[in-house]
Amino acid sequence: MYSTASCPYCVAAKNFLAARGLAFGEVRVDLDREAFATMLGRSGGRRTVPQIFIHDRHVGGYDDLMRLHRNGELEPWLTNPP
Repeated sequence: MYSTASCPYCVAAKNFLAARGLAFGEVRVDLDREAFATMLGRSGGRRTVPQIFIHDRHVGGYDDLMRLHRNGELEPWLTNPP
């Protein structure tokens, strides 16, 4: 997950993932310009955070993560890497 320190959606995404017992990595793009450039490339130019990837597959932001969860589509993303 690409994030910044002051992003409430990043905190919400991390809390959601942690509550489900899911391990995740965090890359702080506010501290690393190269990481920000990498995030832009991986996310198709999205500049907002968080940008979440599961098994190197781009989920999108917090709202996208929650949409997958509400629709019952998150579990397949977690258990079936592309």
